Amino acid sequence: MNEVVKHTILIVGALFPIVNPLGGTPIFLSMTQDYSSGERASLSRRIAWNSFVLLVGSLLVGTHILTFFGISLPVVQVGGGLIVVSTGWTMLNWKQAPESTTTARKQTGQSDVMQQAFYPLTLPITVGPGSISVAITLGANFPHHAGMNALAIAAAVIGALVTALTVWICYGSSERLARLIGETGMGVIMRLSSFLLVCIGVQIIWNGVSGLLKTLG
Repeated sequence: MNEVVKHTILIVGALFPIVNPLGGTPIFLSMTQDYSSGERASLSRRIAWNSFVLLVGSLLVGTHILTFFGISLPVVQVGGGLIVVSTGWTMLNWKQAPESTTTARKQTGQSDVMQQAFYPLTLPITVGPGSISVAITLGANFPHHAGMNALAIAAAVIGALVTALTVWICYGSSERLARLIGETGMGVIMRLSSFLLVCIGVQIIWNGVSGLLKTLG
């Protein structure tokens, strides 16, 4: 039991600052500002579930998948970082849609709303290449000797669940944040968050490139 608690704390402590649901809340809100409260609540639950599945998969089988396809972690970081930069750049140059377009968006069905749940709201905005690479690294360092596999799986599930719950709580409370800071404040936060997202993507790319350069040596 102590091993499960220790590994769970390690997983949550490593993943929470990178997933950063508090920092992702303004981005989530800005990308869903045309949706109703019910649609936004459904999206937050779906994103939390998607995040849980991605994190558990990365922790438990991520290394095996990369080995099967012959992909290294630095390559994952470079490819994922490019996606993060692209997403951040698109949001940075986003312009408010006309009122008629906004009304049309509000009348879209639930299935249309959920199309954004996985990409880009879960991947790469919530669980990006940084989170996935850290989860894969943690999973690779799990002890795999007899009697520890079940404990490692339990720790991975609990750690991913706790992280996903924080995503659900933060994203589900995004409307309170909007009411607190107002429309102008949300616009400022969106631009700043978008710029930071681009910077994070560049940093992830650089980490991957540095890892690849080391292999040349």
